[in-house]
Order: sequence, then C-alpha cells, then structure tokens
Amino acid sequence: MNKVNLKKYLKRSTRRFSPPMTVVFSFFTLILIGTALLKLPFATTQTISWLDTLFTATSAVTVTGLIVVDTGTAFTLFGQTIIIMLMQLGGLGLMTSAVFIFFIFKRRIGMQQRDLVKESLNQGSSGGVIRLVRHVLFFSLSIELIGFTLLSIKWIPEFGVWKGAFYSLFHTVAAFNNAGFSLWADNLSGYVGDPVVNLTITSLFVLGGIGFTVLLDVWNKKKFKSLTLHSKVMIVGTLIINAIAIILIFVLEYSNPQTLGSLSLGDKAWSAYFQGLTPRTAGFNSIDITALTAPSMLLTILLMFIGAGSASTGSGIKLSTFIILLLTTTTSLRGGEEVSLFGRRIRNSAVFRALTLTTISFLLVFIAIFILTITENGSFIDIVFEVVSAFGTVGLSAGLTPELSIIGRFVIMFVMFIGRIGPITIVSILIARKGTSLIRYPQEDLFIG
Repeated sequence: MNKVNLKKYLKRSTRRFSPPMTVVFSFFTLILIGTALLKLPFATTQTISWLDTLFTATSAVTVTGLIVVDTGTAFTLFGQTIIIMLMQLGGLGLMTSAVFIFFIFKRRIGMQQRDLVKESLNQGSSGGVIRLVRHVLFFSLSIELIGFTLLSIKWIPEFGVWKGAFYSLFHTVAAFNNAGFSLWADNLSGYVGDPVVNLTITSLFVLGGIGFTVLLDVWNKKKFKSLTLHSKVMIVGTLIINAIAIILIFVLEYSNPQTLGSLSLGDKAWSAYFQGLTPRTAGFNSIDITALTAPSMLLTILLMFIGAGSASTGSGIKLSTFIILLLTTTTSLRGGEEVSLFGRRIRNSAVFRALTLTTISFLLVFIAIFILTITENGSFIDIVFEVVSAFGTVGLSAGLTPELSIIGRFVIMFVMFIGRIGPITIVSILIARKGTSLIRYPQEDLFIG
C-alpha cells in the first residue's frame, strides 16, 4: 500500500468513528499515554505497579483526584508535572486543546472538528463552538493565572521561590479543573483557617465547575435579566445549594471533635465553607473526610452525585439536570403539564434527557456498588461514598480507594471514565439512533405508584 492510498485509508477509517466515539477514544488514548509517561523510572521515587500507574493516569485525565499512592511523595517533579498536564488536558477536553493547536498553526477547522468539539463540550449544536473554544481558553488561562498569582503570594514566602511556585501551579490547575489532587498527604488540612487558600481554591473550582457557557454569557451580557435560562439556573442554583451545604456542614459537624469540634469559631466557619463547596466538583478537603458524621457523609454523597454544570470541568448528573427533576416533580404534584422557570418553558426533550441521564447514572452507580460489596471488605457507606465520588469525578475519599482489590480498582477506573465522558455519550455509541417512527400505537394507561 503506497503512501497516498494509506492516507486515504486512514481518512476513511477516521470518518467511520462518530464524534462521541472519537471523544471516548481520545480520552482513552490520553490515559494510556499518561500511564506510559508516569511509569518511566525518573517519574517516580519508588516502584509503582502498572495498575497503580494506570489508576493515577485515569484519575488525572478524568480530573477526579482519587489516589492509590501519595502524589507528593511517590512522584518526582517530572511525574507531578505530567499529572498537571493530564489534569489540564482532561479538564479542558482534548478536542478543545486540539482546536487550540489548529489556531496556532492557522489550520482550517472543518465540520468534523467542530462536531468533535461540540461533543467534547456537551453543546447542542456545532454553531458557535469555535468561538466558545476561544473563550474557554481565554477564561481558563486568565483565571488560572490569577489563582497562581494569589497562591504564589502565600506559598513562595513559606516554601521558597521554586517550591512555592510549583505548589501554586499544581494546586491552581487541580482546583480550576476540579481535580482533587494535592501534594500534601492530608490535602489542604494544614490551611483549614487560611482565608487566602480557602477563597482562592474555592473560587477556582467554582468558576471551573459552573460551566464555560455561563462564564461566556456573563462576560457578554453583564446583567442578570439578559442572561440565558441556563445561566440563570446555574447561578441561582449554585448559590442556593452551596449556601444550604455550608449551613448543614456547620451544624452537623459543629460538635464533632474529629472535624470542626476542636477548631476555633472562625476556623469552624472557614472549614464549613470549604467543605460545603468542595463535594459537588473539586475533591479537596480541609478536614478528615473519614471522620464525618453519617448525616454529613450522606449529604456529601448527594452533592457529589449532583455534580457541576454542563460544559464545565466537573461531572455528576449536573446541577441543571437536578433542578429540572425538581421542577418536573413539583409541576406534576401541582397538576401542571409544562415545566417552566424564570418565565421560560423548558422543552420536553430536556426533561426526557434529564430523566434518561439520571436513570442511567443511577444504574451505573448501583452496579458498581453491587460489585464492590462482593469484592471489597469496606463498610457499605464507604463503598457508596467511593463509587459516587468516582462517578462525579470529585476525588473525595472515605479511605477505601488505597485498599481496593484489583477488581475494585478497575471498577472505580471504569466509573471515573464514564463519569467524565458522560453516560449518555457511551449509550449513544452502543445504541444506534433510528429515525422517528411513523407508527402510532393505541394509547393505554399504566398504573403508577
């Protein structure tokens, strides 16, 4: 086969892959590349198995943060730099990064590339995706630069120029991309009452988790009244759910001597603020997660399952999906037929998509929990916590992940991967789409409840 025929064959083969399949393949390839790089002798300070290396690469690419080895001690500066790159590429999306390279080399961006970006950023259509990519890159680099600067002001005087700057860069990238990786074994517990670290880290992962489309909408329109329905829902929903979470954590953990109980009132407030915000997306912690009370564990599990916003660096079923489910329920209870909010009617297709996504997500989580209850020795609540954390690509751990069996590690890796890609993306690959049927069947009622 000559060079020309080989090029034509590769081009035809590429076209056979649908955009969702190409996105899945790109993430899988990045994980394999990351695994190979992290397995290099000068990437680690100790011998790490291929399975643990694969787990670390998967966790970094899916911007989760669950770890089986300590990031700060098991990896060298080179290895930690590779993890930074994997988090950045995984958070922004490989397709977004590819389009950025097209910009640099002034290459034409065709419809195939636009479809891939649309799928990667979870957009409804290909129109305007290139403009969105430009803003994604602008917002990402600008916000990360500000975060890096603020953390450097704190950590360079404390650790010195090079170590302080690297720690600032690592935690900035991890925070904005909603990955819970930290270079400290106790995560950010050493800064439980530090305003600079608390405000900087939370601002980074909230902005990264609210969604790039929301950031672009706010940037362009400035006024709340002019924003799209999605932006309004995300902003108001984020404020409400964060406020509720902060208050509940403060109340539930106030007297717990292993979490907030031993802290001063000011540190209690900062800790509740941080732990109220982090479960939906980020995976950082400033208190011992394994010491949380049962109600706080359940609250954290719910927040992790809900997750971040669409077209963001976070996962979960997404906050907008959760709000649609609540609105659909209240509308049904009131006897209404149309779901509406802020004077706008929500399409039935969005309601069906929300129900589909939630059902598939619940089944995925249930199956993973069921398997781990067979293969692992951990408590039921710890297993549920770990699986939901993996699905929401959060990274908070009840301490079970390092103790997982081989089967358990593969299950968690699979859940992290599906959580980052999106369950509906996987289903759309497995099930061929068919055209709308012209057949109408007779209608009959089915008893519910």
